[in-house]
Amino acid sequence: MKITLLSGSIVGSKTTAALLVTRQYLQEQFPNEDIQLIDLADYTIQFSDGRNYLEYEGDTGYVAAELMNSDVIVIGTPIFQASLPGSLKNIFDLLPQQAFLGKVVGILATAGSSRHYLVPEQQLKPILSYMKAQIVQTYVYIEEKDFRQKEIINDDILFRLRRLADDLKATTEAFQAIQAEKEAEYGF
Repeated sequence: MKITLLSGSIVGSKTTAALLVTRQYLQEQFPNEDIQLIDLADYTIQFSDGRNYLEYEGDTGYVAAELMNSDVIVIGTPIFQASLPGSLKNIFDLLPQQAFLGKVVGILATAGSSRHYLVPEQQLKPILSYMKAQIVQTYVYIEEKDFRQKEIINDDILFRLRRLADDLKATTEAFQAIQAEKEAEYGF
């Protein structure tokens, strides 16, 4: 099983800091699995031009292929101007419509204030649903005040990140059991 955490912005550090904590918790839940963090700030990604994701080369092809080959994905996004960053939307545009079919996807969002807590619910979840993801319904929303010097200082946020890892594990196991039962019906 392959697990990918995606930091969906090319600027800032808080989303990546939260994903690093989440990766630790996921390593406890999935000790024998391949868990990687892709921080878009570390890559040069082309704008989507409608090609098949397999036709992109370099960093763009690598990031698209890694997401397509993952079984579990955690999408981390900052909230900018009451919306998702364009860099994250571009990643979605690079992938096919059913890119997340058969994948379990969790969400965490960072923002400067509590005002935009519905952005993941109203903007990100519909995109993921359209792309056929099995979405972990409870996402983690982290505000500026929950960080100090790029570290999370709010114990409730740490608890919720741990719970996200637990929910990802439970959802993945349930989804795998359902898929195995469906495949067993074919008898070959």
